[in-house]
Amino acid sequence: MAFFCRIVIHWKITLIIFTITLIFSPPLSSAASTPKKFKKIYAFGDSYTDTGNTHSATGPSSFNYVSNPPYGRTFFHHPTNRYSDGRLVIDFVAESLSLPFLPPYRNPKADKTYGVNFAVAGSTAIRHRFFVRNNLTLNVTPQSLQTQLTWFNRFLESQGCKNSTTTPKQCEAVFSDALFWVGEIGANDYAYSFGSSVSPNTIQHLATTSVTGFLQVLLNKGAKYVVVQGLPPTGCLTLSMYLAPETDRDDMGCVGSVDKQSNLHNSIIQTKLDSFRKQFPQAVIIYADYWNAYSTVVKGANKYGFKELFKSCCGSGGGNYNFDVFNTCGSPSASSCPDPSQYINWDGVHLTEAMYKTMANLFLNGTFCKPSFSYLLAKKQ
Repeated sequence: MAFFCRIVIHWKITLIIFTITLIFSPPLSSAASTPKKFKKIYAFGDSYTDTGNTHSATGPSSFNYVSNPPYGRTFFHHPTNRYSDGRLVIDFVAESLSLPFLPPYRNPKADKTYGVNFAVAGSTAIRHRFFVRNNLTLNVTPQSLQTQLTWFNRFLESQGCKNSTTTPKQCEAVFSDALFWVGEIGANDYAYSFGSSVSPNTIQHLATTSVTGFLQVLLNKGAKYVVVQGLPPTGCLTLSMYLAPETDRDDMGCVGSVDKQSNLHNSIIQTKLDSFRKQFPQAVIIYADYWNAYSTVVKGANKYGFKELFKSCCGSGGGNYNFDVFNTCGSPSASSCPDPSQYINWDGVHLTEAMYKTMANLFLNGTFCKPSFSYLLAKKQ
């Protein structure tokens, strides 16, 4: 009987301890208890999305110091060949999905289990040979959006995916649970042809046709979840402000003619995305409105913690813009500001980590994705 009582007492003590543990133990995090919505990301674009496919020896000639400090100073504390002081929008996207940062395609040793980044700094939407034919290759990176598609096809082959008919399992492994992030692309096309005999209308037609043609190929291959970033108001970049006459300004204080060009480019892309949604009803196609998200921050800078709208944090020359096209960030004569988080612009063309983080938040949690990013997550099977 005494033995039985001891068993009962021991059982009650155990039950009490177990109950206390349940009450006071912290709950499992959502990341641990909820399966990941996406298991991989494939990214494309230009320097706003490139996580290392270019470096000092291969980047655009005016910004060929990306492998030098102070690039990467804020987050990584060393250069990572990202054109910023830290993380980019795509890095914050990966973090939000509990995935590691995307490795650049050109790194053969990288673990590509969770996706690949094909974006290239200086990349154009239009094929490189167009710029060669028109003698516009002074500052043009030879890689274009077509190059990135070629790289993606090689990656598919490396995974045993030839096409959905002959290698369905291998292709399903590549495309299932994959988010396709098409970063901003096209701004370089306009910049490289600025002041040339090639009309802006020609560049616009070729660039938008290239981008939409690229998207159609991805959708035909089997991409089901696609986010497409538009162009930001490129007239607000330090380089644009530095080059344009002060008489050419819009209501944001940015270069009006350049902003108008970017806005029209975005309108054409959005119209085509509407047709794709009808053509590919099984796919979820999201437009990330970079132009209006960026404009919102410029117009309400204090709300977002920014004090310098147009002046580059890292550069040389001082003055209103702290920018010299011949002595850009990372060069021996350049220096960087004490607090990049107060600046929108990092080096004259590219943005600070603080601005990229703000953009990512407006895309992922705000109202600047159409439909919303939460809609895409809800639709994920």
